[in-house]
Amino acid sequence: MVATQQAIDLATIAAHAAADKLATTITGLGVSGQMPLTDIFLVVSADNERQVQAIVDAVGEAMREQAQIKPLRREGNGPGRWVLIDFGDVVVHVDAASATMAPAST
Repeated sequence: MVATQQAIDLATIAAHAAADKLATTITGLGVSGQMPLTDIFLVVSADNERQVQAIVDAVGEAMREQAQIKPLRREGNGPGRWVLIDFGDVVVHVDAASATMAPAST
């Protein structure tokens, strides 16, 4: 199953908003065949927690202004190093790359 055009448009809006806030990586995964709840899972990484929050804010604002939609759910708010935003057809996951790339302490 292929993602709907609406999902592709929403993911594009979110990706552009993340890029405008200097996301370090942006990867879109078509998951409509594997996950019945969403069509596209957008994975975004940032250099630090402050940038994660800036990207999350920019994505939310762009989706409201350009697509007239609000998130259905949002997880990971607060001092965490990641945030997951569910827009229905598109789920956006933003995390601090340093959290996933940090070496294990011995």
